[in-house]
Amino acid sequence: MENRIKILDNGPLVVSGDFHLGDSLGNKYPKKEKVFLCRCGQSINKPFCDGSHKKAGFDSSPRAVE
Repeated sequence: MENRIKILDNGPLVVSGDFHLGDSLGNKYPKKEKVFLCRCGQSINKPFCDGSHKKAGFDSSPRAVE
């Protein structure tokens, strides 16, 4: 499985593939095939998304430009 990061409209980053996620001290989070990372800053479970972006009205739909 290739590594992939997808930006969901008005929502989290979806990271999938064979990757390791660590904090600033080098501690690793449990390995998973897919994680949803908070972009809105409202999640109680940072760095993971807990759906708080919906209640907060988070609005961001960036598009890649080639």
